[in-house]
Amino acid sequence: MRTALLALALILGLALPSVAADNQKIVVGVTPFPHKDIMLIAKKLLAKEGYTLEIKEFTDYVQPNLALAGKSLDANFFQHVPYLDNMNKEKQLNLAWVAKIHIEPLGLYSRTIKKLDELKDGDTLAVPNDPTNEARALRLLEVNKLISLKPGELVTVRDITANPKKLKIRELEAAQLPRTLQDVTAAVINTNFAAEANLVPSRDAIIIEGKDSPYANVIAVRADMVNTPAINALVKACQSPEVKAYIEKELLPKGIVPAF
Repeated sequence: MRTALLALALILGLALPSVAADNQKIVVGVTPFPHKDIMLIAKKLLAKEGYTLEIKEFTDYVQPNLALAGKSLDANFFQHVPYLDNMNKEKQLNLAWVAKIHIEPLGLYSRTIKKLDELKDGDTLAVPNDPTNEARALRLLEVNKLISLKPGELVTVRDITANPKKLKIRELEAAQLPRTLQDVTAAVINTNFAAEANLVPSRDAIIIEGKDSPYANVIAVRADMVNTPAINALVKACQSPEVKAYIEKELLPKGIVPAF
């Protein structure tokens, strides 16, 4: 009798999927907007595939990559490819991007002026201080003929070769830029941080990057996690028709466009 019960238990164990198989967890680090919002759409889709998505919020651009490399995250979603490449080099990380999701154009915002020709000699502009976004911001100013820069990818204020208006350029942490608008004439701000300050790119930006920007925001993972079932499921959810429809309906009016 005991042998028969053991055999039955074994058969049932093989026939029924485990709880873990039906409820696998994926931990993703995000910055609040719009990354968290997009992940909340993906979370519902992943649940249908038997995955639990845990979303951890970060308010800076350094910790999400360190947490991913340290294995407290399975993936993160907050950065563009040039930033990831630079972090890999600077911090000696081994991270890879697996999917492009959306583009957040950088824009120049101000509480005191509405047009570039209102800038006065000696006015102060603020830009992000992380290498890739600073270079990106400075190139935006260059395209709009406010400054000239040396050739190169990761240019900084030290690479300015011409500054006709003698503008003072302050390098500050990206998340702080909206709060500095009361202290500077204008600031180049990432769309996600601008949105948190109720700034709408299509309405409030004095100048803005074009839609052909190469700075698509991506899902990043450790290199050894590429093409694993969980990450493939995450990519499928984040590049789903449901996510694309959400971006086009809710985020496109704020200047954010899908990249897939």
